[in-house]
Amino acid sequence: MDLILVIIRTIFFYLFVLIIFRIMGKREVGKLSIQDLVVSLLIAELVAISIENYKDSILLTIIPILILLFFELTAGYLSLKFNKFRNILDGRPSLIINRGIINYKEMIKQRYNLDDLLLELRSNGIKNLKDVEYAVLENNGKLNIFKYNFLNAESANPFPLILDGIIQKDTLNYLEKDEKWLNKYLRDNNLKKDEIFYSFYKNNKIYVIKRNELIR
Repeated sequence: MDLILVIIRTIFFYLFVLIIFRIMGKREVGKLSIQDLVVSLLIAELVAISIENYKDSILLTIIPILILLFFELTAGYLSLKFNKFRNILDGRPSLIINRGIINYKEMIKQRYNLDDLLLELRSNGIKNLKDVEYAVLENNGKLNIFKYNFLNAESANPFPLILDGIIQKDTLNYLEKDEKWLNKYLRDNNLKKDEIFYSFYKNNKIYVIKRNELIR
């Protein structure tokens, strides 16, 4: 009888957790944020305890999981609406290499050691730092590396200038620009940063997507 209860609980929680994660949204395991990872670990632990203590009420597990789901969905909604909340919850990408020069200050801040950096460079077939235009440590811990092209010219990758009305100062520093330069562009084009959803810099031009241009 006990074995049957354990089997039933295992099947139930397999289906239940599968539904919960589908509701939480599609996300690759390697791209989980810290928040997603914590929620996943808590759910796994709650389910394991419930299967082990099969004589306890199943509601003692279902209710905490539903509470976690509520917080996860709420946090996801707030992250979409408020850039500052997203930065607090998930952090911000860090520029580790800028035009072939390692940003040691940022590495120390992110506790990202030199061995990890060199490993990533070797994995991408890079022997010389001077071949790297820039490298960004993403929120999920992945290092994205952008190399110079064969002419050693800077790439035409889009650089975010404004996200949800927030000026990206790190990008301005990388482009060797300042807020006065950006604000002048906004004034000349009768734009306000609060009405801008996304603005980026590419091929020496600024592109702007306003909030009222989004599909509702």
